[in-house]
Amino acid sequence: MTDHRELESALAETMQDMEQVRERFRPDLSPREVGTVEYISSSVVRVSGLPGIGSGELARFPGGRTGIALNLEEAAVSFILLNKQQGMESGAEVRGTGRLTDVPVGEGLIGRVVDPLGNPLDDLGPVRMAERRFIERDAPAIMDRAPVNVPLQTGIKVIDALIPIGRGQRELILGDRQTGKTAIAMDTMINQRGENVLCIYCSIGQESASLSRLVTDLREYGAMEYSIVVAASGEDTPGLNYIAPYAATAMGEYFMDNGRDVLVIYDDLTRHAWAYRELSLLLRRPPAREAYPGDIFYIHSRLLERATHLRKELGGGSMTALPIIETEAQNISAYIPTNLISITDGQVYLSPNLFQAGQLPAVDVGRSVSRVGGKTQLPAYRAVAGNLRLSYTQFEELESFARFGTRLEEETRKTLEHGRRVREVLKQVQYHPIPVDEQIAVLLSAAEGVFDDLPVNRVREAEAVIRREVPESLPEVSEKIRTGKKLEDESRRAVLDEARKVVNQLKGSDDGNAAEPASADRNRG
Repeated sequence: MTDHRELESALAETMQDMEQVRERFRPDLSPREVGTVEYISSSVVRVSGLPGIGSGELARFPGGRTGIALNLEEAAVSFILLNKQQGMESGAEVRGTGRLTDVPVGEGLIGRVVDPLGNPLDDLGPVRMAERRFIERDAPAIMDRAPVNVPLQTGIKVIDALIPIGRGQRELILGDRQTGKTAIAMDTMINQRGENVLCIYCSIGQESASLSRLVTDLREYGAMEYSIVVAASGEDTPGLNYIAPYAATAMGEYFMDNGRDVLVIYDDLTRHAWAYRELSLLLRRPPAREAYPGDIFYIHSRLLERATHLRKELGGGSMTALPIIETEAQNISAYIPTNLISITDGQVYLSPNLFQAGQLPAVDVGRSVSRVGGKTQLPAYRAVAGNLRLSYTQFEELESFARFGTRLEEETRKTLEHGRRVREVLKQVQYHPIPVDEQIAVLLSAAEGVFDDLPVNRVREAEAVIRREVPESLPEVSEKIRTGKKLEDESRRAVLDEARKVVNQLKGSDDGNAAEPASADRNRG
């Protein structure tokens, strides 16, 4: 009997609560625009009946598809689709969302592989986000920016010494296909381990297999622990490829605004320009030079201008941009390369001739430049870089002329021999970035001619020993170099003395064969 009464009481309370909720509910009747699909082409949909939609606004299509309004005309609106269009038919209903394209941001993205909309592409479950941010945002004002004066070490000798990159800089990486552009970007990411720099790799239009290998390598070398990969493959729609770099930048801005240092790599903006050209032609926008639309410069400038170093009052964070573009037949004066060269603060040019000759990384020092320059370098580099660049440039010029001569002056011969050893020192194996103190020890030795009496084929061996011995024998000097202190004359002499010991030991171990490779190398020149 008691159970029966308790049940009646519970039902009465429930009905009373439902009655109160029903009385408080007031349906909100508001008009909503519904459009109709009129025309469908490759990744572009023309819709009528949405007079109130804004430029860049998201719309919902049947089947959970989304699109971005790009062309606003009097009678219709043209959208670019972010999903595959299979199954969509004319006459389908389209609804505006009232919001711009945004992506999830936050710590939960670190270590993940996601698409430009923030959807996971790995098998690690849903993405945890702190908030959502619009992919488009105005670049920081001039007065909000601080000078770029902190180095971003790539771990690559030729770049850190001769083409330095600073945190907050925009440095273009360009070269023909298969010359090692992505390899430089990956080495830079791997070298940020322990440097408190968050890395974002944005893949645009790459093959899925290439991306899979890249992510596997990043995991193998521990770089995914502080990295985010944003990927739009060649199989995805041009719309998804178009928004990919903006989405990656929005993710990086979240960390920059919170005082972190961020590195964003766009691989590559050539394919991004192709995707935008395809969309523009499908939208029937008038083509200009090389069939690119007139605003192709603007889409890249408004992207790269967001990379900067913020003032301390705004957190002091920075975002460094390393855009990659592909040239054809070494034509750096083509439309897209010249556009990006004028936007960025310098470029690292990779030569196919050097690549084929086995000079890896194939950085052409003569065509590469950093417009921020030595302001971002550690003081120890400044004691090395000037002489090294001058001697290497002289060597490259002399080498081209020496091929046509049979007899060379002694001074010219010495310059060529010195240059060949500098070139050997600048070679580096992929996935093995070198610490600053070891770089300085080797570069200083090369600049001062320590390797000049050593056969070229033994320079790499001597380099390996110097890299091992100098930090062990001179820990105080190594610490000074790493902490950004000036390389004093005493420390400089100590490093050179240690390097000469190594070279003398190698020469002593093989005196009989030391001169022969050098003379053979000289005859080839």
